[in-house]
Amino acid sequence: MDVTKAQTEALLKQQGRVVYYLDHILSTINFRDKYFQYSIAFILFNPIFWNVVARLEYKTHLLTKLTGSAKAGCYLLAATIFSLGVGRDLVFDKALRQQQTCEYLTNNVNIKYLSCGIFGVGQLLVLTSMYQLGVTGTYLGDYFGILMKERVTGFPFDVSNNPMYQGSTLSFLATSLYYGKPAGLVITAIVYFMYKIALRFEEPFTAMIYAKKTVEDKRKLK
Repeated sequence: MDVTKAQTEALLKQQGRVVYYLDHILSTINFRDKYFQYSIAFILFNPIFWNVVARLEYKTHLLTKLTGSAKAGCYLLAATIFSLGVGRDLVFDKALRQQQTCEYLTNNVNIKYLSCGIFGVGQLLVLTSMYQLGVTGTYLGDYFGILMKERVTGFPFDVSNNPMYQGSTLSFLATSLYYGKPAGLVITAIVYFMYKIALRFEEPFTAMIYAKKTVEDKRKLK
């Protein structure tokens, strides 16, 4: 009985410390800062935008008609998505500069080293996935009818199902830890969940596109 009571008290103390630190960290975040809000707005808007436009292209070939070819349309969408990503990153950087720094994050040199490692992994996943897929493979070319000849299985796809999204999320996390900004960790969590939601729409739709292509190819062979 005494052991159980002692364990319970220790657990309550540990939970109390967690709550205290969490409350302290959250108290450093200025949720009303306009750049914090703009950053979240970018993060919410970007995946919604490219999914809506890509599906519109698949159904109406709008960008293909505007540019004269599927490849040109895809490049236009790629440039737009890339520009929105740059804007998102610039606003995120500005948002971090406006937020308070947390001493629990900045006073630990190991967190600095950890954040550098996380950033390196994140960028490696992003850059190698872009190299493997190319521009059209990276920027929703399959919605334009520009399909990969076969599934990419080399690195980083042999270690990650969605290296672009996961690498991007890791980069947000690493930057937030490096500068010791709790607000960045909140934004990173939003990035993670938005990508999870985006994948719920993208993966089944992409699978449908390739399944339809397979059926059409089989019909042509008959």
